[in-house]
Order: sequence, then structure tokens, then C-alpha cells
Amino acid sequence: MAKRVSVDKWLFTVTLLLVFIGLVMVFSASAVMAKERFGSPYGFLVRQMAWAAAGMLAMVVIMNVDYRKFRLPAVVFTFLGVTSLLLLAVFLFRDSHNTHRWIKFGGLSFQPSEVAKPALILYLAYFLESRWQAIADWKRVLLPAAAPTLLFALLIVKQPDLGTAIACVAISAAVLFVAGMNMKYLWYALAASLLPLYFLIVRVPWRWARMQAFLDPFKDPQGKGFHIIQSMIAVSTGGWAGLGLMEGKQKLFYLPEPHTDFIFAVTAEELGLWGSLLVVTLFGIFLYRGVRTALRTDDMFGKFLATGITAMVVVQALFNISVVLAMMPAKGIPLPFISYGGSSLFITLASVGVLLNVTQQAE
Repeated sequence: MAKRVSVDKWLFTVTLLLVFIGLVMVFSASAVMAKERFGSPYGFLVRQMAWAAAGMLAMVVIMNVDYRKFRLPAVVFTFLGVTSLLLLAVFLFRDSHNTHRWIKFGGLSFQPSEVAKPALILYLAYFLESRWQAIADWKRVLLPAAAPTLLFALLIVKQPDLGTAIACVAISAAVLFVAGMNMKYLWYALAASLLPLYFLIVRVPWRWARMQAFLDPFKDPQGKGFHIIQSMIAVSTGGWAGLGLMEGKQKLFYLPEPHTDFIFAVTAEELGLWGSLLVVTLFGIFLYRGVRTALRTDDMFGKFLATGITAMVVVQALFNISVVLAMMPAKGIPLPFISYGGSSLFITLASVGVLLNVTQQAE
């Protein structure tokens, strides 16, 4: 058994800093909108603070629970089964903005696709722990390992939420790569996905419009390209030091969802290049400490958990920041720890609790 050491203070501190920056930026990005909707500028902030407090409590509790207790088949398959039911249950609720992504009870809403990510990570860690040496056997190992990911991706695409489905596939691919999967299977999977992606993007009018806006936003600056252009304006006008906290202009009904998907654009405008680099650096440190944990852990279950959780945070951060910088088409993926969204924040913090426990068991 690995020697128990203290929790990774760098990882813990980086997480706290990102949550703090997120609360500050959620308030700055949403104050005007909250005043209009709720009659108080603190409407979104209070909700985010409540979820942050619950998430931090979950993180502290879970980081003191031996992660090996999660490898029980009853835990793994119950988590996987409940997640599958939740992903199906969303279609029983009324749609919101033509999507079925949330389960709503009264004033609370929950996004099951957020649970899908840690559920897949736990299943892959459990399944591959004793089979990674035979991962070249695609029938008995690789295909059963990838099956839940394909099922969840299909259900999430049906909501529809192509961006989150792609994130789930990317996270699973990271775990499979660390487990020793031959890269040729990744290329096979990419080739097999071309036709489905063609129908999901090119043949779906609103997704194709997003792609056209990404390729040339200035072709329709007041229509399809408006949001991308506003994001680039926000980032560029921030300069080195930014316009100052609460002083941003693009969040005032120019940027879509400034407190969620485009919160990094608000950060760049108000805190400038230095503030943006601080956020990117913190995610870079998170990546380094997560990879370090995976490399230093002899237990394969812990190694795969550390890989998956690190990939979950970093992949989403990469997608979100790339969209804001017009390096990717809009995907609707939140910036971990920072974007407004209770289920995303809570699930991410709880997952980091598992990662922090793995750091305590690493050599």
C-alpha cells in the first residue's frame, strides 16, 4: 500500500483560488442582469456561493475518504446505472430553450450530463485496473471499456449537447491512452466519427450556422457572427491591465451568457492580459499537479482516477477558453470553477476531492 502523505497543497490552493475568482467574476458579469431579473444585483452570486459552499464541503469530506472504497462493484455500477437513468429522465421534463438538459424541482435545476463525466471516469478506472495489460484485446477490453462512453455520448447528443458529448469522449480517450491504448484505435474512432459528425453538424442548420460564424464571423456581423465578434472585442479591449473590475461594457447585453459560457471574455476585458494569464496559469498548475499525481501513483485504479479527473477539468477549460478566443466553434461548455452553474461547480469540486485523496496515497 502506498505511503500516506499530506494532501497536495498546491492543488488544494489552486482550486480555492479558481473558485474565488469565479465568485468575483460571476458577480461582476451578472450584477446588471440579476438586478433586472431578481431586483437585486446579488441574485446569481448568492446562488453560486451556496453551490460553492456545498461543493467545498463535499470536497473536504471526500478528500478524507480513501478513494479505494469507490472501486467496489456495487458503487461503480450503481453510479453508472443511476447516471444512465438521469440522462434518460431529462426527456420526461419540459424542454428549456429547445433542449432537454436539466432536471428541475421547484427553483432548483440539475444537469445530469455533469454527473456523466465522473461516472465514466470511475467506471474506466475500475474496469481497466485489472485489464490494462490486455488493452490490445479490443473485443474483450477496449470495446467494453468504451461502451458506456458511447452510450452516454449518444444520450447527451440527443438532448442536444454535442459539446459535452465530445468532452466525455475526450476524457475517456485520455484515460484509455494512459492505460496503454494503441493510438491506431484512436485514429479508427476518429475516422468512424466523421460521418456521424457530418450529419450532426453540417445537416443541422443551427450547428452549421455556428460553424460558418466560426469560419468567418464578419460575413454576418449583426447575425451569426455577432457573439464571436463581441467576445473578441471584449478580449482585445482589456489590454494589459483591463478596464477594471465591474467596468466591462460587453457584458451589458452584448455577450451571450456573460456569467456562464463567456465569462472568460468578461475576465479578459476587466482584468486584462495579466488577469487572463493568471487564470490560464492556475489551470496549468492544476494540470501539472494532476499529471504528477497520476505518475507518482503505483495503484492503477488511483492512476486512472487522477488522469480522468485532471482531464475533466483541463479539457473543459481548454474548450471554453478556445471558444472565447474564437479558436473553436461555440460549444456551450462552462469554464470549470468559474462559470455560473451549480451542478457543474458542485460535481467538479466533489471530483477534485477524490483527486486530492489520491495525492495523499501517492508515493
